[in-house]
Amino acid sequence: MVEIAEVDEMDAIFHALAHQVRRQILDFVTENPGCQSGEICEQFTISRIAVSKHIKILEKADLVVIEKAGRARLHYFNSIPIQAIYDRWTNEYSHFFAHKLNAFKHQLEQEEEDTNEKIA
Repeated sequence: MVEIAEVDEMDAIFHALAHQVRRQILDFVTENPGCQSGEICEQFTISRIAVSKHIKILEKADLVVIEKAGRARLHYFNSIPIQAIYDRWTNEYSHFFAHKLNAFKHQLEQEEEDTNEKIA
């Protein structure tokens, strides 16, 4: 049985990931560990206040960890919440079938590509 607190945490994660700008911020922070708020803001045409609000939502969901270094606020991506979601809905058994289905999908795509080449 899933604990209520765990569901609330997952709701916060899904809410944070639901917005395109927040996903873009996560991408930037992942590619630039230790980046500062100003560097993140430079990536967007929206206001600094809007970016700050998005960062706060990501921080609340524990997807971004902010470390204070003097006056600077360094941003880091935290993959643990996403891993927790993955772990909740997958297990060894489903991983086995996911791998098999993925291989089957690629096989069908290759066969379709080969067929299209023969027709052309």
